[in-house]
Amino acid sequence: MKSFTIQEINEILGGELIGNTNQKILGLEEIEKADNTQITFIGSRKYAQKWENSGAAAAIINEGLKAEPGDNRALIKVKNADLAMAKLLEVYIKDTPQFDFDIHPTAVIHESATIGEGSKIGAGCYIGKDVVLGAAVIVYPNVTILDETKIGAHTIIWSGTVIRERTEIGAYCIFQNNVSIGGDGFGYRPREDGRGLVKIPHIGNVVIGNDVEIGANSSVDRAKFSSTIIGDGCKIDNQVQIAHNCVLGRSCIMAGASGLAGSVTLGDGVVIGGSASIKDHTTIHSGATVGAGSGVLADVPAGKTVLGYPAADAREKLKEWVATRNLIK
Repeated sequence: MKSFTIQEINEILGGELIGNTNQKILGLEEIEKADNTQITFIGSRKYAQKWENSGAAAAIINEGLKAEPGDNRALIKVKNADLAMAKLLEVYIKDTPQFDFDIHPTAVIHESATIGEGSKIGAGCYIGKDVVLGAAVIVYPNVTILDETKIGAHTIIWSGTVIRERTEIGAYCIFQNNVSIGGDGFGYRPREDGRGLVKIPHIGNVVIGNDVEIGANSSVDRAKFSSTIIGDGCKIDNQVQIAHNCVLGRSCIMAGASGLAGSVTLGDGVVIGGSASIKDHTTIHSGATVGAGSGVLADVPAGKTVLGYPAADAREKLKEWVATRNLIK
C-alpha cells in the first residue's frame, strides 16, 4: 500500500502547506467519506463548509476559499484543486492487470499481422490479416481487431472491444470495455415497391487521432465513403454514439449517452453534455458547448453555449424557462 507524508504530497503538488499532520496518507476519498488516513479536495464553498466535520487528515483546497486546518490536520492550497487531485491520483494509481504471457497461447494472430516490440495480447484475442500494432500496445483478453487495421504505439484496448476492418488509430489512445469501432452506419431507404427497406452499404472507415479515449459501450460507425474522423485528444464518455461520416476536431468532449447523427461536424474544443443529441449534417463550431439533454437542430456558432430542445442560446433559454415558470404561478 502506498503512503506519503503531507510534506511529500505538497512537494508533488507544489502548493502552499497550511497546518500539519503526522498521519501518513494512504489514499484519497470524498470529503464526507474520508477518514484520518486519507486526503480529500475542496473546489468550492459548498465543500469548504463540510471540511470542519470531515474525518480527512488533509485536503487540497482552491486558493481563495476559506478554511482552517484544525488539530493534526493540514490544507494544501493550490490554484486548481481538480487538476491537483488528478495529479495526485496518478501517484496513487493501482497496478493494472498483469499478463503471464506477452502473447497468450489462446490468442489467434494472422501470420501477416505485425506486432510491435513490447506489445501484449491477452487470452482469446483475434488479430486479423495485415493488422499492424505499434510498440507497447496493450490488448486485454477477448478483443477483436479485424483486417488491415493500424494501431499506434502505447494504445490500450480493454476487453470486449471490437475494431472493424481498415480502422486507423493513433498512439496513446485508450478504449474502455466493449467499445465498437467501425461498424456499419445506420442507413436505410424505403424500397421502390414500398415493401421494406434497402440497406445503404458503408464502405469507408474510421480514423482516430492520438491521445483519444473512448468510454465503455460506445460506438463509432464507419463512413458511407471516406472516413469518420475523431481528432487528437478527444475524450468520449460511456454509451456515446458517433454515426457515419462524423468529423470531430481536436480535444472535443462528449459526455455519457450523447449522440451524433450522420455527417455531424464538431470544431476544436466542442463540449457535448450528457444525453444531448445532434441532428444529422449539423456543424457545431469550435469552442461551443451543448448543455446536457439538449437537442441541436441547427448549426451552432463558435464559442456559443446552447440549451434545451430545440437548443437555443443558453441565456435566452434560461429567461424563457423563468418566464414560463412565472406564468404557471
